[in-house]
Amino acid sequence: MPFLKIAGLSAIALAAGLSAAGATTLKDVKDQGYIRVATANEVPYSYMKDDGTSAGIGPDVANAVLKKLGVAEANWSVTPFGTLIPGLKAKRFDFVAAEQNISPERCKQVSFTEPNSSYGEGLLVKKGNPKKLTTYADIAKDPSLKVAVVSGANNIDFLRAVGVKDSQVIFITANADALATVQSRADAYAATELTVASLAKGQANVEQVAPFTDPVVNGKPVRNFGGFAFRPEDKELRDAFNAALVEFRKSDDYKKILGTYGLSDASIKAAAERKVEDLCAGK
Repeated sequence: MPFLKIAGLSAIALAAGLSAAGATTLKDVKDQGYIRVATANEVPYSYMKDDGTSAGIGPDVANAVLKKLGVAEANWSVTPFGTLIPGLKAKRFDFVAAEQNISPERCKQVSFTEPNSSYGEGLLVKKGNPKKLTTYADIAKDPSLKVAVVSGANNIDFLRAVGVKDSQVIFITANADALATVQSRADAYAATELTVASLAKGQANVEQVAPFTDPVVNGKPVRNFGGFAFRPEDKELRDAFNAALVEFRKSDDYKKILGTYGLSDASIKAAAERKVEDLCAGK
């Protein structure tokens, strides 16, 4: 039997009463026999396979950590990226495993674990890169250019930081919409390097910009650090998960999971070297 299955409405309804009563603890989760987790269906960070099981950097690590914690089952919900934090705050699930970048703005709303991954930025463009883009700042230099970005993704902050105007931005619901958008009404799609590489793989009409220069914001190149997000009131649950995650990051199994999805040894090392409190403080 697979370890994971997608949450049914009945399971969500049953868990809602428990969550509404107050903070959810690890004991609560164990007693009920499962935990509710959300994914944004973004390859390779977190997504659902055709057989109904979860996959990706976040889910694969989450599965391993939950097993170490003695949680028997994870019920997964798929929701648009921009609704992950609102859904978590509304108690529709117990935590988010979508490798969201740990940023000061998000830290005001949710409680992140230590970083689980690290990755840079990227651009998806039409084949041949007709606009000769090499970095986000190139878009700012030409007001006629349009760039797509997923609603709720922090890439918009980086675009704005280098001078891209909101009038140049096209918001889309998910990265699955990027291929059609770039081929029809946008000159580029801004996302993380792994997202762009995954979308460009095997495509005849689009490509990943290479070489690409990460945007420089506040004097330093932008690098994302993905983590698991919990409700602030669920501190005991978050702390238990976080402790198990930190221990799991020392294992070869952890490195194998991240390497499978294309993360380099340098990126894996970078994630382990940063602290969540520093990222939340914008350091």
